[in-house]
Amino acid sequence: MELQPNQEFGQYRMIRLLGKGGMGEVYEVEHTILEKIFALKVLPPEFAADPGAIGRFRREARVMAILEHPG
Repeated sequence: MELQPNQEFGQYRMIRLLGKGGMGEVYEVEHTILEKIFALKVLPPEFAADPGAIGRFRREARVMAILEHPG
């Protein structure tokens, strides 16, 4: 499921696809309320049903949430 530029996904507006990999797709998005840019990962449906994959995703999300970089 590739999202398109300007498509809205919840409170996010898609800007562009950054990359695809084994754990899903990563998009550059703008939070429509905060008006802030984020990277948003969308998991494939088969991972959403796998507790092990969800655990890895949550660990990755916690690590990325504390990362600060000007780029």
